[in-house]
Amino acid sequence: MADVEMHGEHHSDLHAEADAGPRAKFRAMTEGTQEDWAIIAGHFMPFAANVADRVLTHLKLLDGDYGGFPVDRLTHSLQTATRAHRDGRGETYVVMALLHDIGDTLGSYNHPDVGAAIVKPFVTEEEHWICANHGAFQGYYYFHYLGMDQNAREAFRGHKHFAACEEFCAKYDQAAFDPDYAHEPLEYFEPMLRRVMARPLQGMLARLAD
Repeated sequence: MADVEMHGEHHSDLHAEADAGPRAKFRAMTEGTQEDWAIIAGHFMPFAANVADRVLTHLKLLDGDYGGFPVDRLTHSLQTATRAHRDGRGETYVVMALLHDIGDTLGSYNHPDVGAAIVKPFVTEEEHWICANHGAFQGYYYFHYLGMDQNAREAFRGHKHFAACEEFCAKYDQAAFDPDYAHEPLEYFEPMLRRVMARPLQGMLARLAD
């Protein structure tokens, strides 16, 4: 209960920061003025600067959530990121590996889409594609046990990132359910995540960070 209360206080602090200062006066965007949008733009960067905090808070929701698997979902995420990191992958790749299943809580039927949307501004095109499509590729290892098509990934055969996604699942994702694997803790990856999310590489609002 104490953890929940502390989390609630932190959540309130973030809202207090976002609500401070002047606000736009329009009731519909058709009424917006240059002054209104200057105010909104002035709020955007401080709010965006806290995106890593919000992502970390949501990632921690995977802690203790097993769903029948040998390890909980946070442990799986940490093992995936650890394996990628120890294999010499770059920071954006490792952060993608860390967050690839962050959508499990809110996107139970399309979790890859959720994770991919979160990492898209901060990673390469290939890394985003891996995150967005890893569900079908991961299915190679278990879909046939659930009456589904084990070879669903073949629909992507010929895509320039097919091999990269296949490798991600084979080397890191499907292997990250080992209760005895000594993975790095979340705190180890936090500085990396903050560096990656400090500046978007792409997206229509990326120029606001310049």
